[in-house]
Amino acid sequence: MSTYQTAKSDTAAVAISRNPANGELIATYGFQTPSEVEQLVDLSAAAFRLWRATPMRERVAAYRHLSAILRDRKDALAATVTAEMGKTINEARAEVEKCAATLDWLAENGPAALADERAPVEGDDEVYVSYLPIGTVLAVMPWNFPLWQVIRAAGPIMLSGNGLLLKHAPNVMGSAYALQDAYEAAGFPKGLFANLIADNETVARVIEDSRIAAVTLTGSMRAGSAVAAIAGKALKKSLLELGGADAFIVLADANIDLAVEAGIKARFQNAGQVCLAAKRFILEAPIADEFTQKFIAAAKDIKVGDPLDSASTIGPMARRDLRDELHEQVKRTIAAGAVLALGGEKLSDPGNYYAPTVLTNVGPGMAAFDEETFGPVAAITVAENVEHAILLANTSDYGLGGSLWTGDIERALRIARRLETGGVFINGYPASNARIPVGGVKNSGYGRELSHFGLREFTNAQTVWAKRVD
Repeated sequence: MSTYQTAKSDTAAVAISRNPANGELIATYGFQTPSEVEQLVDLSAAAFRLWRATPMRERVAAYRHLSAILRDRKDALAATVTAEMGKTINEARAEVEKCAATLDWLAENGPAALADERAPVEGDDEVYVSYLPIGTVLAVMPWNFPLWQVIRAAGPIMLSGNGLLLKHAPNVMGSAYALQDAYEAAGFPKGLFANLIADNETVARVIEDSRIAAVTLTGSMRAGSAVAAIAGKALKKSLLELGGADAFIVLADANIDLAVEAGIKARFQNAGQVCLAAKRFILEAPIADEFTQKFIAAAKDIKVGDPLDSASTIGPMARRDLRDELHEQVKRTIAAGAVLALGGEKLSDPGNYYAPTVLTNVGPGMAAFDEETFGPVAAITVAENVEHAILLANTSDYGLGGSLWTGDIERALRIARRLETGGVFINGYPASNARIPVGGVKNSGYGRELSHFGLREFTNAQTVWAKRVD
């Protein structure tokens, strides 16, 4: 009997992709049956055995081929992303290019990071550490960057010799299958990168399956907690990136104009639907009024519109329910004493548009301060001094990233060590990059993606100690 035979097999269960700009149905994707899931996992395991034996030079060649394919298909891929989740076409094209550039970086730098590492042991013994693949990794990915989130995970994981089974968000399955097609066109073994369309019960069974070595998830705390519990019970490694409420700290000696310009981008990129986005603007009192006035003026210039129009700054939010949840957070924050300085309203239907919103007088205990606001809403808080700013920044259950704006770099470096986050960007705003690790602490999760940390995250660091015998 199949491992999945007792899982739900309702043939009516489907993943639905709907255009957030106009509400029109794009496509539906039926959940895979228990027998189809069984075959998929078995195919993935077989592909892994083939891939782990593939020399690194051939893996690198496949990566370069995949990068070229993504660039060749940039317009089509970008159109799919924009149609499915609503980001502007310019941002979608940039996402494709970022994926290709990351694959190029991995192809160039990954082999050195994964090479055997000699251990500093005295004597004539041969002692080294090998970074070996562990198997097929289940990747549960979100919708906000339908291509980049997948490549960010799959890039390091698969170059390390592992396979990847993708459980993508239901509303971006067109993007998921476009990626699978690109991997197969690039010559990767069939099944090494494959899509799983299933309900939560089936996903749990996949995690428990002995042919699955580990799981990585980017998503909500609730989803992360559930996945970590299942993986932990099965004694399998998990990596979790669970979002954030990143602080954007502006001190009195900062360049205000540069900070405002960066703050607009950091908050409203992708309609604010970014884990690493600035969400809590913490301003030192002497410059709070100036920053706030300039920030609101800049936010008024944001053009909300058709994501296919290159003149649009932001498009609709990805789903109607997400827009409704964001609006409720705004209303709860205002009810708790915050001031609505801009926006705060749903825009024209049937699209999922939401007005760029600025809330002032926000503090701990309010929804926009305590919770992750995943949309175009900026919360402004005034700090009495530097110490108060640090305290406010750390007053969060999250710890993904953060920004610090100041003219005193030496002081900034000292402050950075006191901020409880996975990353601190001084006079800049958080962004993921192939060269640096990304990940969080506290309720933002654990583990690291990208850079040599990500390349080694899902490997067996195997110690080999060979004693020479005369």
